[in-house]
Amino acid sequence: MNQTQTKLASSATRQRLSSRRRFLKQTAIATTVACVPYHLTASRARAESKSSRPQFALIGVGGNGTRTAPVGKEFADLVALCDVDSGHLEAGNQLLCDGKADLYSDYREILARDDIDLVQISTPDHWHAKILIEAMLAGKDAYCEKPLTLTIDEGKLVRQVQKQTGRVVQVGTQQRSSFDKFNKALAIIADGRIGKLKRMVVGIDSGGWSPEIPVMDVPGELDWDRWLGPTPEMPYRYLANPKKGNGYTNGHTHFRWWYEHSGGKLTDWGAHHFDIAMLGIAAAGQNNDPVSVDGTATHDVEFKGGMPLQADRYNTARAFDLNVAFADGDVVMNIRNDVDNGILFEGDQGRFFVNRGKLVGKPVEDLVTKPLPDDAISKIYRGMPMKQNDRHAHWENLMYAIDKRVLPISDVHSHMKMLNVAHLAGICCRLGRKVNWDQSTETVVGDELAASMMKRPYRAGYEIEM
Repeated sequence: MNQTQTKLASSATRQRLSSRRRFLKQTAIATTVACVPYHLTASRARAESKSSRPQFALIGVGGNGTRTAPVGKEFADLVALCDVDSGHLEAGNQLLCDGKADLYSDYREILARDDIDLVQISTPDHWHAKILIEAMLAGKDAYCEKPLTLTIDEGKLVRQVQKQTGRVVQVGTQQRSSFDKFNKALAIIADGRIGKLKRMVVGIDSGGWSPEIPVMDVPGELDWDRWLGPTPEMPYRYLANPKKGNGYTNGHTHFRWWYEHSGGKLTDWGAHHFDIAMLGIAAAGQNNDPVSVDGTATHDVEFKGGMPLQADRYNTARAFDLNVAFADGDVVMNIRNDVDNGILFEGDQGRFFVNRGKLVGKPVEDLVTKPLPDDAISKIYRGMPMKQNDRHAHWENLMYAIDKRVLPISDVHSHMKMLNVAHLAGICCRLGRKVNWDQSTETVVGDELAASMMKRPYRAGYEIEM
C-alpha cells in the first residue's frame, strides 16, 4: 500500500451507511436499557461463537492513539487506521500493524464496515463527540479518549445515544483503573479514614503559552479542512520553536491551547483529577452534585463576551484559582495551577495526597498496621475484576464490559457529570464571573450568556449525522 491507497468514501458506501444508520436508529429507539446484546452485525457471530477475537479500528493515529492502541491489540485485532494526515497513517501503519492495516482518511468508511466491532477514538478533542455518536449509531462499541466532549450539550446527546443503542463506551480516564494509587485513595476515603470530606485541592499545572503565530501553508500531507471538522474555519498557523521540535501551532499536538478545539488544562489534566476528586466525594457518602464555579483566571489574550479577541496565539487559561461548590455545602474543590499536580484530600480527621507517582500521608502510613478490608478495592470497581494498572487495566475492563454488556469503569454518564464541571470552569474563566449550575436540569442558571456557552454551532458539512 502507498499513500494513494487511502480510501475515500464512495457514493455507494455513503448510501449504504446512511441506510444502515436509519435502521440502527429505528432499532435503538426501542431500546431503553443501558446495555443490550450485540445485534445484526458480524460482532454477534463472534460474540456467540467465542471462536475469534474482536476486530477494532483506530481513528486518530497521533500520540495518544499510538500509545493506547498497542494495549488494545492484546485484546483485539487492529485491522484499520484512519487519520486526516497521510503521514500519520503511513507511520502508524508501520508502527502498529507492520504495514498491513486498511487505511482511511474518512472515519465513516470504518463505521460502514460490519466486520469491525469497536473503535478507538483518539482524535483531537473537537472530533470526539461527533465520531462517538455516529459510531454508536453504527453499532460499534468504543474506547474514546478524554475529554469526551467539547461542550455540555454534546455530553447530553452522547448519553442519550448510549442509552438508546446500548453500546459500551470506555472513556480514556485510565486513572480509574489504577489499583495501587487512585482507587486505593478512594477506598481510604470510603472506609472513613479521613472522616467527613471538607476540601480538595486539585493541581493541574499551568496552561500553554505561545508568541504570535503566523499563518503558514498547510503541510502537504494534512487535510486541514477535515482536521478542523466541526470547528470554525481558520487559517493554519505554525511557528518553529528551537526548544521543541513540534513548534507552536493551532494544529497537531497544540490543539489543547485553543478554546475552538479544546478547554486547555481544565479539560486535559482536569478531566483526570476532577474525576477522582468527585468520586472521592461520593466515596465519602456526600453529595457531589456541583452547584457553582467561581474564581480567577489569567489568559494571554483579551476576551469580550467570552470570546478571544486575538486569533494568533494560544487562548486557553494559563493560570487559575477556582472553587467548585457542591450540593453538600461542607465540601469544596479548589482548582489551581501553582501546586503539585495531583489531589490533596482533606477531611475532618486527616488528609493525604495522591497523583500518578505517589500516595502519601498519615492515613496511608496507617495502612501498615490497619489495612483496608479485603473487599475495599472491589467495591470501588463495582465488583468487576481488575488485575493490572492504567491503560492495560482500562482496556481489560472495556473487554469485560463488552462481554457482559455492562457499563465499564469509566462510563459516559459518570464521566460527563465530572466533565461538566470542567466545562463550567472554562465558562467561568472566559467570562470572569461566577457560574451557577442546576444539576437537576443540567443547566446554567441566572446567566443567559453563560448558558448559551453550553453549546457551539457546527460548521456546515460537519454536523452530527443522526
